[in-house]
Amino acid sequence: MSSKIQSIITGTGKYIPNKLIKNSDFINHSFYERDGSLVKRNMTDVIQKFQAITDIEERRYAEDNQSTSEMAYLAAKDAIESSGEDKEQLDYIIVAHNFGDIKQGSNRTDMVPTLASRVKYKLGIVNPDCVAYDLPFGCPGWLQGMIQADYFIKSGDAKKVLIIGSETLSRVIDPHDKDSMIYADGAGATILTASEIGEAGIISHKSQSHTLDQAWFLKMEGSSNLDYDKKDELYLKMDGRKVYEYGLTHVPLVMKTTVEKAGISPDKIKKVLVHQANGKMDDAILKRFFKLYDIDTPPENIMPMTIAKLGNSSVATIPTLLDMILKGEMENHSLNKGDIAIFASVGAGMNINSMVYQF
Repeated sequence: MSSKIQSIITGTGKYIPNKLIKNSDFINHSFYERDGSLVKRNMTDVIQKFQAITDIEERRYAEDNQSTSEMAYLAAKDAIESSGEDKEQLDYIIVAHNFGDIKQGSNRTDMVPTLASRVKYKLGIVNPDCVAYDLPFGCPGWLQGMIQADYFIKSGDAKKVLIIGSETLSRVIDPHDKDSMIYADGAGATILTASEIGEAGIISHKSQSHTLDQAWFLKMEGSSNLDYDKKDELYLKMDGRKVYEYGLTHVPLVMKTTVEKAGISPDKIKKVLVHQANGKMDDAILKRFFKLYDIDTPPENIMPMTIAKLGNSSVATIPTLLDMILKGEMENHSLNKGDIAIFASVGAGMNINSMVYQF
């Protein structure tokens, strides 16, 4: 028996909201450019071009009475119940998000108490040694939570950690910005457990933050519609072209570093689980990654995608995708014992992270 502590995934869960928003639901929207001028193109053409660029056909929004912490709780509950884990044995609860709880119709964030404390309360956990805290790290937040949990476990400080990614981006988007069609709501959760019986678990990881020239690629600012009656509110804004170029330049390199740290060759990778940010960008990242190994064409069916139906739910995309695969809900995709997957994410900050995991 090995005495080396490994961090293994022993449970996953998710919450996918019921409110379905199709691209056609934006047909009567009035979109404005960054300079405040009205987009005069035919809206059908705008939507068709958007879908061609992002692959997004529809997305899910939280119900009006739901919050980010409520969805986080539902994903956590799913992970605990489906895994059979004892919630009182959790040493940490880490909730990755960026905007806290926001009521429908308001941009005002509510983060006191922390969302992690709210989840612990909703779960009815008595144990005071279960430490609950929040992690704002842009879209890579859930993966960064996994990385932090791995440090806790391998240091001997923790044996079980619940990591949740939850977000209601529909509450912080400008209805007059074309980019608003990208965003969605949802929550995903994982339980990471210490093991000494030989499972590989988390093999390696790497994170980076680029801020000198890239910190403001995503930011909060006023509506593109200068006459909007809520123009004084702040909305999530993105310089899409710069984020796209940044992702293609840096994410494949961080993925390669993680693979090298793991001591494996790219042909050992069964799946690439990447943050569902933009379908075309993710495809380009995958190709750039394998091109670093002089492989012109990535292996077929290696990168499962949910963005077409679920949109970009920020910190929730990867854990939701993982849960769907492990529970047999992704056609033609599976992860079995011994399989190696690489996780990767990019988002506001600008932040990047990657992780190699063996199942």
